[in-house]
Parts: sequence; C-alpha cells; structure tokens
Amino acid sequence: MIAPIPPVVPAGRMSDNAQPLLDLPGTGLELRPWRLADADALVAASHDPAISHWNLLPALSDDEARVRVERMHERWAAETAAVWAIARVDGGEVVGLAAWIGIDLNRGNAEIAYWVLPAGRGGGIAVEAARRLSRWALDDLGLHRLTLCHSVANPASCHVAEKAGFALEGTMRGALLHADGWHDDHLHARVQGDE
Repeated sequence: MIAPIPPVVPAGRMSDNAQPLLDLPGTGLELRPWRLADADALVAASHDPAISHWNLLPALSDDEARVRVERMHERWAAETAAVWAIARVDGGEVVGLAAWIGIDLNRGNAEIAYWVLPAGRGGGIAVEAARRLSRWALDDLGLHRLTLCHSVANPASCHVAEKAGFALEGTMRGALLHADGWHDDHLHARVQGDE
C-alpha cells in the first residue's frame, strides 16, 4: 500500500495566526489586512475601468464592499485566500490590493492577484507587492508553487510577472471570460528554490 502524501503546509498555519503586516521597504507602503474603513477603496477600484476589466470586479456599493472586506477575513480563517491592502504607511490610504487566491495548503500552491488604483500607478508597486508576497508565501507560509495568470492582452501584468520573478510557462487558450469575450491567458510561475 502506498503511504499518503502529507500536506505540504499543515492546516492551521494561517488560521492559527493573525494575518501579518508586511513591509515594502523604500516605498512608503506596507501590505496590511483590509479594514472595514477601507471599503471606499474597493468601491473606487470596482469603478475603475482597467481594474474592473482585468480583475472581473463588478461595480460595488459601500455595503457590498464592506461584505467583501469581511469575506477577506473569513477566507484567511478558512485558509483559502490571503488578501492585503497595499497602503501608505503615513496614514493608511489604500492604493491597491495584493492577494493569494485559491490557496491549497495540501498541494502547496496558490495564485497571486493584484490591482493598483490610479493614484498608485507607475511606480512599480505591483512588482514590489508581488515580490514581497512571494517571499512570504514561499519562506514563511511554506508553499511550493505560485502562479500568476493574466490575459495576453494585458502586457502590464506580463511585465509585473517577469520583474517579480515569475517565469512564463505557456499560454492557456480561451482561459478566462471577460466582458469583451474569451481571453487567452499567460501562465507564469515561481517554485520553491527559484532565484
């Protein structure tokens, strides 16, 4: 009989601990858990054409945004996602979101998601957040494989993936339905031990 494969990351590694605050040195920004008071940033993101298109984020009301923030904390407790606000250290203004979604502790993998509001664009914030979250996911949490997927029509995300150390593995045809139809997606990945 074949012995069962143990989980890559034991259950409880996330839920038994508070979601950490992660610094982004030299940027004046940090990655912190979302707060109910941040709901207005989610509303703004949901009404930004680029964010809503590439992230499939529907237009949200204030109440719907607060429910989403509550769900972020529930998903941490369930060990299925880890969602951070990219926020200014000097006052907490949210300029973006960075997250691990589809976390599978048993198999040791997750997919990164991110967006940046217009006030934070152009300074490499998404790259820095992806690098920092990758270190946390691989070194602190103990995941083995991290993926980053984006539409081939979104070269900005391809740039983020490359700069953050996610190697291009291929193209997934017709992988995601956007408002303008099916998109082929690039699949990028980092695995434990990558430089």
